Amino acid sequence: MKSTRRGFLRGTVVGATALGTSCADPLHTEKSLAPSDAPPGADRVRVETEVNGEPRHLEVGPDDSALHAVREQLDLTGCKHGCGHGACGACTMQLDGTPVATCLLPATSLHGRSVTTVEGVARGESLAAVQRAFMAEDGLQCGYCTPGFIVEADAFVRDWRSAHGTKEPSRDEVAAALSGHLCRCGAYEGIYRAVQGACAGRYDSGTRSPRYDAREKVTGAAKYTVDVKLPGMLHAKALHSPHGSATITKLDWSKALALPGVRGAVDLMHGSKTIRWASQEIMAVAAVDEETATKALALVEIEYDVAPALVTMDEARAADAPLVYGTRASRKPKNMPNSSEGAPPLRFPWDGNTRGPMTLFSKRGGKAKRAIEAARAGEGTLVEDTWLTQPQVHTTLEPHAAVAHWPSANALRVHLSTQAVRVCAEDLAEHFDLDRDAVTVVADYIGAGFGGKGKLESEAIVAATLAKVCGAPVRYVLDRREEIMLGGHRPQTELRLAAALDADGALTGITAKAYSNQGAAIGHAVTPLIRIIYPEVPKDLEDYDVLTHGPPGKPFRGPGGPQAYWALEQTIDALAHARGEDPLQMRHRFDPNPARQPLYGWAEALDVWKNRPAPGSERGRHRRGVGLAFGAWFAFCEPKTHMQIQTSATGVVVSTASQDMGNGTRTIIADTVAEQLGMQPSDIIVKIGNSNLVPGPTSAGSRTVSSVVPACVAACDLLKEELFEDAKDRLGLRGAVPSVKGIEHEGGIVTWAKLVESSPAVTVVGRRPRDKGGYFLFPVGGLAIEKYISACIQIVEIEVDTRLGKTRATQAWGGYSIGRIVSPELARSQAMGGILQAVSYALYEERRLAPQRGYALTGGMEDYRIMGISDAPKMHLHFHEDGYETVPQRSIGVGEIVTVAPAAAIGNAMFNATGWRPKVLPIRPDRVLEGVSA
Repeated sequence: MKSTRRGFLRGTVVGATALGTSCADPLHTEKSLAPSDAPPGADRVRVETEVNGEPRHLEVGPDDSALHAVREQLDLTGCKHGCGHGACGACTMQLDGTPVATCLLPATSLHGRSVTTVEGVARGESLAAVQRAFMAEDGLQCGYCTPGFIVEADAFVRDWRSAHGTKEPSRDEVAAALSGHLCRCGAYEGIYRAVQGACAGRYDSGTRSPRYDAREKVTGAAKYTVDVKLPGMLHAKALHSPHGSATITKLDWSKALALPGVRGAVDLMHGSKTIRWASQEIMAVAAVDEETATKALALVEIEYDVAPALVTMDEARAADAPLVYGTRASRKPKNMPNSSEGAPPLRFPWDGNTRGPMTLFSKRGGKAKRAIEAARAGEGTLVEDTWLTQPQVHTTLEPHAAVAHWPSANALRVHLSTQAVRVCAEDLAEHFDLDRDAVTVVADYIGAGFGGKGKLESEAIVAATLAKVCGAPVRYVLDRREEIMLGGHRPQTELRLAAALDADGALTGITAKAYSNQGAAIGHAVTPLIRIIYPEVPKDLEDYDVLTHGPPGKPFRGPGGPQAYWALEQTIDALAHARGEDPLQMRHRFDPNPARQPLYGWAEALDVWKNRPAPGSERGRHRRGVGLAFGAWFAFCEPKTHMQIQTSATGVVVSTASQDMGNGTRTIIADTVAEQLGMQPSDIIVKIGNSNLVPGPTSAGSRTVSSVVPACVAACDLLKEELFEDAKDRLGLRGAVPSVKGIEHEGGIVTWAKLVESSPAVTVVGRRPRDKGGYFLFPVGGLAIEKYISACIQIVEIEVDTRLGKTRATQAWGGYSIGRIVSPELARSQAMGGILQAVSYALYEERRLAPQRGYALTGGMEDYRIMGISDAPKMHLHFHEDGYETVPQRSIGVGEIVTVAPAAAIGNAMFNATGWRPKVLPIRPDRVLEGVSA
């Protein structure tokens, strides 16, 4: 089928191997145009308005949004562009005191009105009560959505106190007020407490916060990549394929280059004509503004020879299915997008579009198969079924974004929304054949990542390539549809799992075949998470990639875990009910994990577990159910993590090439160093988010705490040695001996904090020490697996409306064994956010692709449903901090373990409430109605 399209603007490629910088066809030659051809602004009008109490004027066009005008012309960047459709609330400002979604509001509507942005919420030098409350209650994580919440909540608190005084509103009243706002990090519990506390007058003074960078986030001072504006900066837009499978037969962008205001264009196919997924990048232009770049793409002439796209795994596995990667060269793992969490690409056999099996994690596989066959023959108890999960997109509120410029011909600087400043700098240096020291990647603040920003992606390469072509800085930012398509997704899985008990109730074998649809990517694995739980049980485990014409998947918080335990933990639950045994006690019998043993007593003592209804005993329209599931996660670290400490008369500066995407890296560093030196965290200056600092870890896989905390302590130990050697002679301390608090001597003690203030400037660099006894696996790509498995027990209570099919999580309990907690309040926030993302995955989220085309039907946040504040259950957490003795400082991280088990717990709760066991995610109302009525 032949197709002619002009200017299709959606999507961006993931994992491109290279970007074209030259082409024999003269129509494709890169071009830099003179700056004199900028388009005129004849249709613009002057708007007079008051912004944050000051008279301002704006020059706006008829299609300009109020958000765009305020951000671009007044440089008030606190309120953010999130969804572009009024669904997320990140853009909220007050118009004459009333909160409005400014991404939809025409800029002309501001004329003669009063506007308040987040920068104007504070009363002079003093923060507003709602800002203090968000800081104190940690009602934020990455902070990208926070300004919108602050502006909305400020108006609500003002009106509430005017009408009700200091009476505290209910959760439902707060939820109704904030229903137009989304927090992808899941900080809803802190937001509830913050708004209730501000209304009750508890935060009319004081600015305490457990989060190091909270003030910057609640005032709008935090600058994200999308906020970066450089002199002479151009704006890039890419042309994307509307087809999942096609061959480009014509591509001519000469008319686009001729448009006034366009500065250059680049080929993003690197000479190839083959389209393998819908929204694949084809070419990009840079222009003086986004409007001009968009118009330029509409002038690109492109024709395709279109083939039906393989969208589902069944289509891809059909005997006559066309191959997504049809040549041997294209099937080399290094040439394909990889959705793994940093694992090296391995070679596995191919059968059509199916790659595998990967059987590396099997244990006594033959014995496991024999146990299953024996159970099938009636010797014991067998549960076997097929479990399906859906793709879950990351859809971080700050989309993938890059601003690149070349200070010189051989030096590159990129502002990038990334979880890995150091790795991206190394990869950019390799891509552009530069010295490593010539590349700087900066990520001051990151609007979340969840694994989708853990590698070098095309936005950085597109921006840098166009910046080099045009000789000017270039900004490239995905819009929301592009972010949903190509910002990353947790792969869809089909997991065929069987588990057997013998006559005595012992778990004798597990077999699992996992098929993952990660679009045109490879590398996803589910069975490793089955291997590490109940580790002594024989297991035959196989993982397969099924290649389709969908956009490539990426790692997503706890990759493989939610899918693995959705199947395994419901199977274990079903086995327990088949034997008439308590599901918790049965698991205890064959669970040797020492980290989880202390959690059993905690779970068994919970009233919600002791008083749960019998399965299927509930009657009536609304039925309550309680479910339980176990989870496990690896303990990762980056052994080469370094930490630099510099002391001087102006203070203590601690730095490393890591980043904070809302996981609290700044806070962890400040808390650790302050504790070691007897100071306050606010006394510590933390510098991160720059690749030129000493080597630091990627923020992924729950490796940050286990990497930076030991490095901080090592650096502090070196600093104390320097301070001791200097002070004992300079101060003439007799009988001087270093201690935890400082230097003890015959005349008393001099604290480390006092010595830092009085001693000469010192610079030390500490490196994370090696684990006692080494690692489980030797470091690969800088990442090591430690000799521990973290553990959790997750319990969820749900309410099922059997008339409408709606399922609501009402409460959740999480018990976690993850070693010593460094920053307790942030650990709680991380855990609650992970639980909410998992509940959202289980009940709401579902990316849908168009049949035969592969393009997203759920292209915006108004139709890709994520959890809102009113959906959030009450949460109760328990941390067991013992164990992990061979890990330096005994801390291993919380980000992943909290998200792997809630979906399975909800599945078990559904069985408890209704007697029906769901096997397909999400648990939609139509599936509930069908299942309950069956």
